Amino acid sequence: MTDHVDEYRAALARAHEHALEWLDSMDTRPVCPTATADDLAAEFAVPLQDGPLDAASVVDELAKKAEPGLMSMPSGRFFGWVIGGTLPAAMGADWLVSAWDQNAAMRRATPATAAIEGAAGTWLLDLLGLPAGSDVGFTTGATISNFVGLASARQYVLTQAGWDLDNDGLTGAPKVSVFVGADRHATIDLALKYLGLGVPIPIDVDDQGRIIPAALAEAMEKVAGPAIVCLQAGNLHSGAFDPIREAAAIAHAHGAWVHVDGAFGLWAAVSPSLRHHLDGIETCDSWTTDAHKTLNVPYDCGVAIVSRPEVVRSVFGVHTSYLLNDDLGPGDPFDKVPEFSRRARGVPVWAALRSLGRSGVTTMVERFVEHAQEFARALRELPGVDVLNDVEFTQVCVSFGSDERTKDITERLLEDGITWMSGSRWSGRDVLRISVSNWTTDTDDLTDSLNAITRAIAASDTP
Repeated sequence: MTDHVDEYRAALARAHEHALEWLDSMDTRPVCPTATADDLAAEFAVPLQDGPLDAASVVDELAKKAEPGLMSMPSGRFFGWVIGGTLPAAMGADWLVSAWDQNAAMRRATPATAAIEGAAGTWLLDLLGLPAGSDVGFTTGATISNFVGLASARQYVLTQAGWDLDNDGLTGAPKVSVFVGADRHATIDLALKYLGLGVPIPIDVDDQGRIIPAALAEAMEKVAGPAIVCLQAGNLHSGAFDPIREAAAIAHAHGAWVHVDGAFGLWAAVSPSLRHHLDGIETCDSWTTDAHKTLNVPYDCGVAIVSRPEVVRSVFGVHTSYLLNDDLGPGDPFDKVPEFSRRARGVPVWAALRSLGRSGVTTMVERFVEHAQEFARALRELPGVDVLNDVEFTQVCVSFGSDERTKDITERLLEDGITWMSGSRWSGRDVLRISVSNWTTDTDDLTDSLNAITRAIAASDTP
C-alpha cells in the first residue's frame, strides 16, 4: 500500500483544487448548466484506451469535461425542487468516508462507522422529538426511506391480521388498504408499487394539500382489514403539514400503522416557533426524512425511522453463516435498510449536527423559512403575481396569471441564469415553485433572484 500513497496524494490534491475552484465559482457562474447531456456524450464516451492513465491526469480530465454540464446546486441562488447545499463539516466527513472505504453494514466489521451512525441516529431522534429507542437507518433518499417505513408497516399489519408474510408471501394475503392524501408526493406511490401494495386510496385535502381528518375517518369506516395511513409533513408545493395528531388518532382507532413522509418538513420539529406544525408526530409509527435536503449534507442520505425495531429488523435483517450478527442491542446497520453493502452515509450527518449544535440547526431551519416568507412578501408586491400558498415553511408557489404567461416567465427566468426555480403544476395551475433549502443563501441571493424574476416579467410583457 505504501507504494501507492503518492498516487493517492496526487489524485486527491487535484480533486481538492478542482473542488475549491468549483465552490469559489458559485457567486459568479450561471446557475444552469451551459451544456446538455447530449453535448457532453461525445466528450466522455471516447473509446477506452488499452493501458492505464495517470490518476491525477484522469481527475483533471474529469473536472474539465464535466464543468459545462454541472448545475450550480450548491449556489445560494438555487431554489429548484427541494435540494440543500452541503455544510463544510459534512463535506469534509464525506471525503473521509470515501477514503476510509468502509462497508458500513456490520458493527463488528466497521465499529467506527457503526458507532458514528448510531450517535447520529440518537441525536436525530432527540432533535426531531421522536421516540427514543426507535431504529434509524440511512438510505439513498426519501424514496427508499419511505419504502423502509411502508415495508415495516406491511409486515406489522399483516402479522396483526394473522398472515405470515415471510413464509407465505403476498399471494392470498389479506388486502392491505393504504390511505394517502390526494396531494401526496409521488415517492409514496413508488414505494407502494415496489411493495406490491397497489394503488392507494386517496383522501380529500384542503386548498393547501392537508389531509382532511373527517374524510379519512369516513374512508376508513368503509374498508375492513389491515390498513396503513400515510401522512405528510411538508407538502411539495405549499409546505403545509397534515393535522398529524388528529389523523393519527383516527388511523390508530382502526388498527392502522401511521407512516409520515417528512422528507424536508420533519425538520420543523427543531424550532420552537415551527414545532406546532408537527403536533402529534411522536404518536406515529414510522417516519421519513432526507438529510441532504434541510440538514444540508451531501448526496445521498435519506433517513428511515421506525418506532418498533423488532418489526423493521424482521423485514431487513439477514442471518447467514458468514455474518457475525449482534442479536441483541442496537442491531447491525444492515438490519434497518434494504442495502446489504453501502457507504457510511450517516457519518456526514454526525459531522453536520456536531458542527451546528442544537441552536445551529434551529437557526438554519428558521432562516430557510424567513427567506421563503421574504420571497413571498416581495413577490406579492409585483403586479400580476399571485402567491398561491400560505408560506408557513420553506416553499413558495407563484402564478403569473395565465398558464401561458407563467410558463413564459419561468423559461425566461431560467435562461437568465442568475437563479434556478423549478416550474411545476399545482391545483390545476402552472406555477413557479421556490424551495429554500441552502445554508449559504443570504439577502444578496434573495435580491439577485428577485431582480431576475422582475427582468423575466418585464421581458415577457414587452411586445
